[in-house]
Amino acid sequence: MCRPAPVPSVVVMETASTPAPAPTSRRRLGLPVPAVIGLALLAAPRVVLHDLGLVTEGSAVNAALVFVPPAVWVAVVLLTRAAHPFRTLLAVGAAYGVLLAAIHQVLWHVQFPDGSPLPGGNLAGTSPVLGELLVRGAAVLSSLVTGVVVGAVAGAVAWLIRRAAGHRLS
Repeated sequence: MCRPAPVPSVVVMETASTPAPAPTSRRRLGLPVPAVIGLALLAAPRVVLHDLGLVTEGSAVNAALVFVPPAVWVAVVLLTRAAHPFRTLLAVGAAYGVLLAAIHQVLWHVQFPDGSPLPGGNLAGTSPVLGELLVRGAAVLSSLVTGVVVGAVAGAVAWLIRRAAGHRLS
């Protein structure tokens, strides 16, 4: 009688045929994408309250709304021991920039109830539609840059804290 050939074990088959896992967003960003978006959302209330005129610049409430969210971002990347705090907070800042741009566009009519400001200088005299597109486009670009800069500054602070602590936090 003929004996059947031995069947490789499941462990051998899985090891031999399973490719290396692809890098996940958590490994690239240091936090899961929903956490990155959640951290960015912490800064959104200031934008809404400011655009609605409910908080004034220079007030203690405004200062708290400006500085507490990035401080929380720094604390989160340090406490979670994110591998690359600068990269992580740059991503949070970029997400914040997108939210900032979106909120400003949605609440545009509140800031400018009499219509959008029109460009001046060499662009004075352009059609109102083109003028509004240019001004709104500049606002979007400004919001994106602001978000990335806030994220970069927070990331640099987190990186410096981690470095000063001698990686005891990592």
